[in-house]
Amino acid sequence: MSFVTEIKTFAALGSGVIGSGWVARALAHGLDVVAWDPAPNAEAQLRARIAKCWSALERQGLKAGASPSRLRFVNTIEECVAAADFIQESAPETLSLKIDLHARISAAARPDVLIGSSTSGLLPSEFYAKAKHPGRCVVGHPFNPVYLLPLVEVVGGTNTSPEAIAAAITVYKTLGMKPLHVRKEVPGFIADRLLEAMWRESLHLVNDGIATTGEIDDAIRYGAGMRWSFMGSFLIYTLAGGDAGMRHFMAQFGPALKLPWTKLEAPELTDGLIDAVVDGTTVQLGKHSIADLERYRDDCLMAVQAAIRATKIKHGIALDE
Repeated sequence: MSFVTEIKTFAALGSGVIGSGWVARALAHGLDVVAWDPAPNAEAQLRARIAKCWSALERQGLKAGASPSRLRFVNTIEECVAAADFIQESAPETLSLKIDLHARISAAARPDVLIGSSTSGLLPSEFYAKAKHPGRCVVGHPFNPVYLLPLVEVVGGTNTSPEAIAAAITVYKTLGMKPLHVRKEVPGFIADRLLEAMWRESLHLVNDGIATTGEIDDAIRYGAGMRWSFMGSFLIYTLAGGDAGMRHFMAQFGPALKLPWTKLEAPELTDGLIDAVVDGTTVQLGKHSIADLERYRDDCLMAVQAAIRATKIKHGIALDE
């Protein structure tokens, strides 16, 4: 079966941090957006979030016709998806909620319209269990802020068709994203599994009194984090092996993997550990508000992406590599 890939109307169900990020990205790409969220005052909060990030999107560059005025908020799931060319759900991570929600979404949507879920770890075979035409149902897991970060992990369930995966990748690319096809259903997918491993180790370092939250963040942002912004771990370690590349690196540093450097089991979240993490991050925030640091984050992300783009062009590297 063929699926719609030329998108004019984008449906967003759920308008929290992730859902509003999808709305902002779709609006910035010149689409009409229909949104639904049952939470009290959801429409006002969504429009406020869009207004807050719109200046960043303007500086990044808007597609023709892009405007916050193309957002329409509706009162029912059915009205939200009825005329949609693509559907993105960003509801809370509760399996029973998503099962019921997707049963309603899929019953009201046209059968050739793709349905994506922003879930960060639930498996599509489970929460699409009661969906109508499940062959068109995928996970499209983005990263915050969705309106700036391009990565989206695309995951199919047992009943998802290969054509739906290919079509979803096409749609996400038209939204300026970098789709990553996760080949098998696995909890946490790819990126969050990597992030969770680092998060667990970071909590151990705080819990054992080895470092503060600020020192751990400095270890990332002044070291590996700079490299990660343009080159992943495998390529970085290939270069660390010199002219002999990865094989030499594995021979030289492989034995260190047997050393007990890390503690991948998560520490107990005691009141003391939680207090230490909260106190440390409060020191890091200092006099800055969350809104201040969100603007700083967005400016940094755009600067890094612009620098990487310019440097790729300089070295003849394709922009999508």
